[in-house]
Amino acid sequence: MPWPSTPATAEHRASYREAEPRSFWLREPRAPTPALTEHTRADLCIVGAGFTGLWAALYAAEQGRDVVVLEAETAGFGASGRNGGFAVASLTHGIENGLARFADELPTLERLALENFDGIQQDLATYGIDCDFEVTGELLALTDEHQLAWLEDTEALREFGHEVTILDAAAMQAEVHSPTFRGGLWDHTGAGILDPGKLAAGLRDAALKAGVRIYEHSPVDHVTDDLIVLTSQGRVTANKVLLATSAYPPLVNAIKHYIVPVYDYALVTEPLDMGKVGWANRQGIGDGGNQFHYYRPTTDGRILFGGWDAVYRFKGPVNARHDEHDATFAKLAQHFFHTFPQLEGTRFSHKWGGAIDTSSRFSVFFGTSHNGRLAYATGYTGLGVAATRFGGRTAVDLLDGKDTEATRTRYVRTKPVPFPPEPLRYAVVQFTRNRLAAADRNQGRRGLWLRTLDRLGLGFDS
Repeated sequence: MPWPSTPATAEHRASYREAEPRSFWLREPRAPTPALTEHTRADLCIVGAGFTGLWAALYAAEQGRDVVVLEAETAGFGASGRNGGFAVASLTHGIENGLARFADELPTLERLALENFDGIQQDLATYGIDCDFEVTGELLALTDEHQLAWLEDTEALREFGHEVTILDAAAMQAEVHSPTFRGGLWDHTGAGILDPGKLAAGLRDAALKAGVRIYEHSPVDHVTDDLIVLTSQGRVTANKVLLATSAYPPLVNAIKHYIVPVYDYALVTEPLDMGKVGWANRQGIGDGGNQFHYYRPTTDGRILFGGWDAVYRFKGPVNARHDEHDATFAKLAQHFFHTFPQLEGTRFSHKWGGAIDTSSRFSVFFGTSHNGRLAYATGYTGLGVAATRFGGRTAVDLLDGKDTEATRTRYVRTKPVPFPPEPLRYAVVQFTRNRLAAADRNQGRRGLWLRTLDRLGLGFDS
């Protein structure tokens, strides 16, 4: 295994000591919309102004709906503004995961995914949203000997229309200069990078221009049986409600058994000499372990470096005190300089963390309650930047009872396997993380527990 087994040093910790503890993407403050302080009515009330809620609001407004969006903080505050900015078309968290769970529907789901990816680009042009979207493809960086066997099996990717380039060690290191790379796979199809903060701001502004009423700093306390959405200072009486609350505590019991909030952390460097790294094609990169890193360049010559730890805390609290985790920041800094030793001495300007809405199938799921008048879309598991457009639009179609190619799929009509209650939930999550790390140390060989999860259709390898 290429990653250091020794503890991070004082020098590693010094590299992020002065880093600003907030998402790099949310570094520029934006004036919020007013909070809800009255009683109002709406055709559709959406709870959550992240990507799912904003895409849904735009879609509904296009159909002439009177839409209200309620946001506890500001648009994009949660996972939508704290991710790595990787826009990947897949709806199923990759083809292998899709084949394991929805093999019969995967041709349809892959086509819908690529259509959705194209739709994002069309919408950005239509609404004049500049979010630094670059269609670069994505690189899988292979950092251990046993991972090289994956280069011999690209049939599934090609079968579903992906253009791929296999890279040996020299070719991979020519793309991005790192001595840890032993090979790589460049998937040119349906992937790119963007600025998620700019996307959230652009979607918010487009929705406001379309007549959507957005109330920020308006946390929702409760949704009544007759669809009155209550905040501390106001309320919305709605014909229909869409919940787009991601990893935050769900407002209906139907969701809480299917979601666990897992914290992910990232660092961003100060601007640096990118000539030392190469990276002329600017792809987003994920490396090949079960415990993996993701990294990408920014438009102003920085590198975002995140991942590795996926921290689940007992009972799944989601609050600001968990947005920083020094042990993870130290490990990320150590691994960054292991990946890019030529950048020794670089300092990090930003450090942050946030909760991801994880489901047992590792992709968005849907459902309704309140006699079909309330719908939800959640569980993206870290691959939602592109899929949220599909999620938001599909949830609106479910509320309307529309019979579409998407709403007919088992993917949309079924839910993932629920997580067990605490304390078993915590034990299962921690033990699974432990076994995934053990597989990385053991040349990728999956032990009894992981093989059992695979047989039950619950396995995952990244």
